[in-house]
Amino acid sequence: MPTTGSAAYRAHVDLIARIESAYDAIARVDARTERHGALLLFIAQEPGFTRYARPDPTVRRPITADEIAAVRARQRQLGLPEAFEWVHEVNPELLALAEAAGLNVVRAPLMVFDPQRVPPDEQRRQPAVRLLDPHSDEFAADLATCLAVADLGFSNPGTAVGTAGPAERDAAWRPIEPEQVRAERRRAETGTLVRALLETDAGAVATAGLQRAGDVAEIAGVATLPAARRQGFGTAITLALARSAVDSGVDVVFLSAADPQVARVYERAGFVRVGTACIAEPAAS
Repeated sequence: MPTTGSAAYRAHVDLIARIESAYDAIARVDARTERHGALLLFIAQEPGFTRYARPDPTVRRPITADEIAAVRARQRQLGLPEAFEWVHEVNPELLALAEAAGLNVVRAPLMVFDPQRVPPDEQRRQPAVRLLDPHSDEFAADLATCLAVADLGFSNPGTAVGTAGPAERDAAWRPIEPEQVRAERRRAETGTLVRALLETDAGAVATAGLQRAGDVAEIAGVATLPAARRQGFGTAITLALARSAVDSGVDVVFLSAADPQVARVYERAGFVRVGTACIAEPAAS
């Protein structure tokens, strides 16, 4: 952390504020909000998207335990996950409150893309990364492939090599409901959501998405088929998406890593840690 009061410190504070604003804007896309004191509950209005609660960036006071309890009760009433997300540097009080409420808190490294930090060997790579085209006749099929790869990747967390590969991807492939395709297509056409596939001779082996809010964008949903891990595909698709975003006018590209080991994958794509993104949910029973 830069010295308080220095130009570097002010730049860091401004960066965190821009990321917090982007988180808020991204959560509002195709969602309605409910205010519960200093917390906002985002409720998705389109199929295929899930939402959570976040601090209201316009409220300048600490969040309370009663507000967390009220949001959880409302989430249960609506049949929604009891999920909360926040930036620790913006709302440090939430960590202790969430843990006291019995929630499990993941402290995810919050990272920002710095093109100057991309290693030379990654700069020379030319992976077959393809951005989904909302105007293509194959958009719905490509979207289904993204979700199949992501499902296998996230159901086998971590970076260890596993057994699920192309055969399991093809078995997991399912057509997407038309309503979800229309929602995804609309987001892709407006540029608020871009999905990508990294393909080899075996077909798609990695996927990732980019959510944009003005000149700030978040990379999320990076997943590699377990059998294709440790070959640099996660790094490659992340770097390709980050470069595409910068080329389209994005000023800040950020992401949150699941843990320090996953963060090292993103470091190889030129990302540097600037803070901590917290994700809280009830502990698995």
